[in-house]
Amino acid sequence: MKWTSRLTSFLFVLPYLACFGLFLLFPILYGVVISLQDFELLSSEHAFVGLDNYVSIFTPGTYENSLFFRGLWTTAQFVLYSVPLLIFVALALAMLLNALPARVRGLFRTFYFLPYALSASVMAVIWLMMLDTNAGFINSLFARLGFAGIPWLTDTPWAWVSLIGATIWWTIGFNMIIFINALNEVPEEQYEAASIDGAGAWSKFVSVTLPTIRPVLLFVMITSTIASFNIYAQPFLLTRGGPGDTTRVLLINVLDQAFARKDVGSASAMAILMALLIMAVSVVQFKLTNRKEKA
Repeated sequence: MKWTSRLTSFLFVLPYLACFGLFLLFPILYGVVISLQDFELLSSEHAFVGLDNYVSIFTPGTYENSLFFRGLWTTAQFVLYSVPLLIFVALALAMLLNALPARVRGLFRTFYFLPYALSASVMAVIWLMMLDTNAGFINSLFARLGFAGIPWLTDTPWAWVSLIGATIWWTIGFNMIIFINALNEVPEEQYEAASIDGAGAWSKFVSVTLPTIRPVLLFVMITSTIASFNIYAQPFLLTRGGPGDTTRVLLINVLDQAFARKDVGSASAMAILMALLIMAVSVVQFKLTNRKEKA
C-alpha cells in the first residue's frame, strides 16, 4: 500500500480517534489520577494519597464502604431483575413482529422503537403522570373502577416494578430491532428441513433459531448488562432512590459523594471500581457463552 493511501486512511479515522481520546480516553485516565488524590471539590490543593480511597471503600465500617456496597447491591438487584426481561421480551416481540403481515410490520416496529428516542426527562415525566400515587392516570382509573390505588413509586415492591416497567418500555425497542435483523438472517432452508423432520414450533426455535442468533444474543446480553449497571435516570427521576434507600443505585451514591459531600477522589475510586466490575461481568458472560457454544 502506498504511503498516500495509508495517509488517506489515517485521515478518515483521525476525527474518530480525536473524539475517542478527548471524550473517552482522557476522562478515564484523569479519573484514575483523581482517584489517587484527596480531591476536595472546593479545595485548590489535591494531595496524592495513593490507594487510600480504595482502601477506605473496602474497609468495613467506613462511610465509603457502606455507600459503595449498598449502592452496588441495589444496582445488582436491578441488573438481575431487568436483564432477563430486556432479552426475552425483546426476542418475543421480534418474533411476534416477524410473524405479522409485511404491510403492518413497519408500523409496529416504529411503535415499539419510538420510546427509545425519548430523553430520560421526557420518559420520567410520562411515567410520573402514569404512576403518581394521588393523581396518576393508573390510580385514577383504579379509583373509577372501585379499586384501591397502588403506591407505585413510594413503596416496595411496587417501586421496583415501576422502575423495571419504565425501563423496558423505554429501551426494549433497541434490542427488539437487533433481534429482528438477526431473525431475518436465519436461512429459511433450515426451517424447511426442520419441518420435514417433523419439528414443531418450539423445536425449530431451540434447534434452529437460538443457535443461529447466538452471537447476537450474546451481544444483547452484554450491552443490556452494561446499560443496567449504569442505571441512574430512572431511580433518580422517578423514585429519588426511595422508598428509603431501596432503589438508591450506585451511580446516585457516586454523584452524591462527588457533589454533595465534595469528595471527588473517593467518588472517582468508586466509579473506577464500578467500571472494572462491569468489565469483569462482561468477560465472564462472554467466556461462559462461548464455552456453551463450543460444547
